[in-house]
Parts: sequence; C-alpha cells; structure tokens
Amino acid sequence: MEPAGDAAERPFCAWCGGARAEGDHASCDRRLATVDPPRHCPRCARRMIVQVDPMGWTARCSRHGESTGASGFA
Repeated sequence: MEPAGDAAERPFCAWCGGARAEGDHASCDRRLATVDPPRHCPRCARRMIVQVDPMGWTARCSRHGESTGASGFA
C-alpha cells in the first residue's frame, strides 16, 4: 500500500512507476491492495529494494526511506 499523504506527494504509481496523472492505474492499485508490495517509490518513481517475509514486506527507496506492510501470507 502506498504511504499516506496527498496525491501531490505521490505523483507516481507504486507498482509500475508510471505517472499517476497518465493512464489508468486501477489494476496496479488492486495488486497493491491485495498482497503485492510496492516496487517503485510513489514520490520519485525510483525502483525500491523490496524484501518479503511471512509476516509482511519492507520496501526502501534510496531517497525517501522505508515503508512496511502486511503481506497476508501468515
């Protein structure tokens, strides 16, 4: 799931890295809402380092830090 904040702080899709203002990201949002962790930073679109374990996931952007979430695998 994307970090909290308004859309101006999250101009990019956290799944595909595309600009949120361009195209339809409904399928990306569905993936992020289920069990898939984000792959791109929603603030700068950089590819993030993602680690998934049975209890959840951790995603780290080199510029904007770390976010975590539950994966639902437990």
